[in-house]
Amino acid sequence: MPSSSSRNCEEIKRELEKIAEEIRVCTRCPLHLNRTNAVPGEGDPCSGVVFIGEAPGQSEDVQGRPFVGSAGQLLTQLLSSNGISRESVFITNVVKCRPPGNREPREEEIKACLPYLRRQLEAIKPRVIITLGRHSTRTVLGMHGRAVNSIMGVRGREFMVEESWGSLVVFPTLHPAAALYNPGMRSSLEDDFKRISRIIKGEETKGQKTLDSFFAKY
Repeated sequence: MPSSSSRNCEEIKRELEKIAEEIRVCTRCPLHLNRTNAVPGEGDPCSGVVFIGEAPGQSEDVQGRPFVGSAGQLLTQLLSSNGISRESVFITNVVKCRPPGNREPREEEIKACLPYLRRQLEAIKPRVIITLGRHSTRTVLGMHGRAVNSIMGVRGREFMVEESWGSLVVFPTLHPAAALYNPGMRSSLEDDFKRISRIIKGEETKGQKTLDSFFAKY
C-alpha cells in the first residue's frame, strides 16, 4: 500500500487531531443539538487512502467512531476479504454528526461540514479516495466540477482529479448500507471492492497505468 514516506506522519496525525477537536465541539449546524458524539474519523492517515461515507448512524453517534454499525461491519468484511485491514486506511464521513433518525444529510449540513472534510484531505494529501454512496460521491466529485446524478452511473469507475498536492484517483462505489437494504446490490459492491483492492495495491486496472508508477512522481 502506498505511504507518505516523504512526509512526517506524526505531523499529519497532529493536524488531524486538531481538526477532530474542533469537530467535537462544532455548532455550525443544528445537528450538534442532538448528537451524543461527533465522528471525525479514524484509521491510518499516512497510507494515502481515504474512505468517505455520508454521515454517522446511531452506533457511530454512541461510540464517536465511523462505520461501527451493521454497515460498518460489512465495510470491514469487504476490506478484509480483499486483504485490507480497516486500520490501514483512513475512514471518515462528509457530515460529522448524526442526522436525526439516520435520515440523509441535507445540503446545508453538508455545506456546514465541508470545510472540515477539505482540511482533513489537505492534511492527509490522499492519492486514492473511495466514496461510499451518492452523497459522498456527489460531494467529492462536485468539489472537482463533476456533476453526479446517480451513484449507479459512476460507481466502479476511476476518476483522475487534480488537487493542490497533485493528481489522485477518486473511485465511487455503493454505500455498504445499500447492500444491506437491497441484497441484490451485494455482488456489485463486492466487485467494486475487488477493484479497490487492486487500485490500493498498485495493480493495473483496465489498461490504466499502475498507481505504483503514478505515485513515483510524488
